[in-house]
Amino acid sequence: MRSDLLALVDHTALKPETTRADVDTLCDEALRWNVASVCVNGAWVSSVAERLAGSDVVACSVVGFPLGAMEPNAIAHETIRALEDGAAEIDMVVPIGPLLAGDEATVATTIRTVRSVNGLGLLKVILETGALSDEQIALASRIAVGEGAEFVKTSTGFHPSGGATVDAVRIMRETVGPDVGIKASGGIRTVADAEAMVAAGATRLGMSATGALAAE
Repeated sequence: MRSDLLALVDHTALKPETTRADVDTLCDEALRWNVASVCVNGAWVSSVAERLAGSDVVACSVVGFPLGAMEPNAIAHETIRALEDGAAEIDMVVPIGPLLAGDEATVATTIRTVRSVNGLGLLKVILETGALSDEQIALASRIAVGEGAEFVKTSTGFHPSGGATVDAVRIMRETVGPDVGIKASGGIRTVADAEAMVAAGATRLGMSATGALAAE
């Protein structure tokens, strides 16, 4: 078992067909493998927080997911509810349309609005790097960190452009420096995948295929 890699994993179930039984299994696996967090949609946060209570594994909720195409206050309200339900970490999707259009103000305002209600919760901003140029990845990373995000994250895993790549992680690390977290997510399925992302600068791994690390 690769305990060094497992400790970096956000053990994830975000598909719409996820059931309570799936979430319970996810939490039991997370506790057995001692991962960093269990990452779910908002509907499951209270269940996850209750099942993980008393452990070192925390509950993580996605917000504005998977499109990021929501009014900032709506994402903020979703964030407040997730925190009330027991989330310790929030993964929000950046508004990709404004980012692609060069509307930096809207991107910054959206992140700032979520940060302002996030209290003590750790904030990760999902950039959807597969849909961005190298320059846009760097720009989005700078905006997110400037608005108080502790992590920048590659992907939702739902966009047709694909998930995490080594090149995207490397650009993010070069942009944000050594002290900001980077979460690689989307398409990481093997030990080799995970090791490549960590070597490029990732400090957290979003995975639904966590069992591959445990098995290998």
